[in-house]
Amino acid sequence: MSQKSVKKVVLAYSGGLDTSIILKWLQTTYRCEVVTFTADLGQGEELEPARSKALLLGIKPENIFIEDLREEFVRDYVFPMFRANTVYEGQYLLGTSIARPLIGKKQIEIAERVGADAVCHGATGKGNDQVRFELTYYALKPDVTVIAPWREWEMRSREQLLAFAERNQIPIAKDKRGEAPFSVDANLLHASSEGKVLEDPAQEVPDYVYSRTDDPMTAPDQPTVISVDFEQGDATAIDGVKMSPATLLTKLNALGKVNGIGRLDLVENRFVGMKSRGMYETPGGTILLAAHRGIESITLDRGAAHLKDELMPKYAELIYNGFWFTPEREMLQAAIDKSQQFVTGRVRLKLYKGSVIMIGRESPYSLYDQDLVTFEEGAVAYDHRDAAGFIKLNALRLRTLGQRKKKLGL
Repeated sequence: MSQKSVKKVVLAYSGGLDTSIILKWLQTTYRCEVVTFTADLGQGEELEPARSKALLLGIKPENIFIEDLREEFVRDYVFPMFRANTVYEGQYLLGTSIARPLIGKKQIEIAERVGADAVCHGATGKGNDQVRFELTYYALKPDVTVIAPWREWEMRSREQLLAFAERNQIPIAKDKRGEAPFSVDANLLHASSEGKVLEDPAQEVPDYVYSRTDDPMTAPDQPTVISVDFEQGDATAIDGVKMSPATLLTKLNALGKVNGIGRLDLVENRFVGMKSRGMYETPGGTILLAAHRGIESITLDRGAAHLKDELMPKYAELIYNGFWFTPEREMLQAAIDKSQQFVTGRVRLKLYKGSVIMIGRESPYSLYDQDLVTFEEGAVAYDHRDAAGFIKLNALRLRTLGQRKKKLGL
């Protein structure tokens, strides 16, 4: 790729040291116009300083984009994912993975708006995020030029990055001069921490790493009881109070935090081929998953429920690997969304010292029939004698196998 071929690039820009270095590197290496895009996904940081930093680095005011994407993030990405009860490798609630398609999509939209011919991200060459960003870019703008500085520049150490910053008069906060003990990615769904002090999977996560959850051991001794309402698979209210998607998840996060819910120490298999150890905090998402499974337990038919559970690992893998904007993910989404037609009702939960305990569920579309399952005598549409034929038919092949073993003396 010719560096001179890029005229204008949209950079995913946080305002932090790394992306500020990338911004200056783009200006000095590609000699192109830089447009910055900063997304508010509920990471809990003040974003206006990113505007000031970009202006300081010579970005025109009309080339600075800061967008509040919290509602869109939860409504169009988090909630659709949770309709499938999605977890990667049985545990991970995909907080980082699900955010990347939205950021990439907005970068492409801005590129189209301002006439940019390139986009840039700050993901490293060892991680999954480079794949997620770039698959999104190419799916939505096939002819776009993608710049990935960590795969192009020669800087490999923090000392080299700091030296570049000082040479180019990029302000460096005092707490950024030393080696960071770990890295953090956060949004409204979760906070993930990895690297440095977390790289040895045999060592316990230090207490100072946790930011979204209180210690379950010191959480309140009395449980918190809440109710969550659902309409067609999406949570709509807490304790009867209707809320927007982002407001609802924010409330669940607060409830989860104080009760020490949502910590996960995980060694996962990255798409790029290596194993990595990370610590994830997903307080609201952990509650939401338990609540959604609770309402599904009385509203989903067995066949639909079991098929969903079979499809979910594939769906989770697609999201983890960055294939959100693909026909196969959209096909699975259509099936999942169809299953949620009658997933409406209310669940009650008890939050206690890191645990989410289901204590009640009700729905106008419930398939649970107390008369059918009761052990008490009554007018029920079930004849116990029917079970004999059912069992014999299911045992037929087992009896045939048994006869063969007997005949062969096995």
